[in-house]
Amino acid sequence: MATAARQSVEFTREGAVTISYNILLSSPDSLTASIEKAFGSSPDSLGIIVIRDLPPSYPDLRSRLLHLAYSFAHLNETTREHYADVKSKYSFGWSHGKEIMNGKPDTLKGSYYANPVVDIPSVTSALRDSYPEYYGNNIWPKNEKGVEEFENAFRGLGSSSQTTKARLLHYFPPSAENPLPKEDEPIDSWCGFHLDHSLLTGLCSAMYLRHNPGSQPTVVGSPSPSSGLYIRSRGGDLTKVTIPTDCLAFQTGEALELATAGKLRATPHCVRVGGGEGVEAVSRETLALFMQPDVEQKISATETFGDFSKRIFSEHYNDNDVQ
Repeated sequence: MATAARQSVEFTREGAVTISYNILLSSPDSLTASIEKAFGSSPDSLGIIVIRDLPPSYPDLRSRLLHLAYSFAHLNETTREHYADVKSKYSFGWSHGKEIMNGKPDTLKGSYYANPVVDIPSVTSALRDSYPEYYGNNIWPKNEKGVEEFENAFRGLGSSSQTTKARLLHYFPPSAENPLPKEDEPIDSWCGFHLDHSLLTGLCSAMYLRHNPGSQPTVVGSPSPSSGLYIRSRGGDLTKVTIPTDCLAFQTGEALELATAGKLRATPHCVRVGGGEGVEAVSRETLALFMQPDVEQKISATETFGDFSKRIFSEHYNDNDVQ
């Protein structure tokens, strides 16, 4: 049997490996060099890969859902909190200001969590009780004015993924209550440096929306050339990575690092506001899809994925908030 011709490695302008969705489907073996470069251990490997040439339906699905992320985040606080789920450590429904990053509550980021494939997991009651972070029921804002299509849009963009959890993200603009430093803005001002605890995480291109009081938001460019996602390469260098609007990206998580005994390393990353004129009116919307094993599957000699997850959750959520 003839082997597939090896595809040459291609890069985005910022140095992230990029591959074609069509070639990934038709000839995945030809992409070995690209995947090794993206996720390998060489100092300039970033731990992320960008998929281009997606199906033509993708841009509209992305746009619809990310606009709804903005709309939900602009409901009043009492309404938003109605969709928070304390018992799952805020891993289903709405979460804002509950996650601890860099030792303090993360108030510039709001999240909406759901499983885009399964509404009610078909697992034992023992597993549901032991791992409510994964085996809870989805919570949908079915009758809220302004977000009536929320569930359909969420499922539409996530329907082809077998990920355990999807996280719809709204990054609030800086405000008087959460201002940017006037000097020396930290690189992780919108989201602190962290590792995902998944095997792989799929990422949509972020959408920036300018708030227009009394009317619909306007899609705009990033507030500053320095706004966006930053990654530390395997060699420790900091690189800004932009995902084109018609592409998806995938990066490695900490569960994969443990499962491969460090052969494939997790990708440290953060998000920066970047300052710029009018930044106080611009939000950032995106979706992350977390692909992860069953909670009872071992990912190291001593730990299941469920054990590992509980350890990670305890680092990022205050037990006083989830009892």
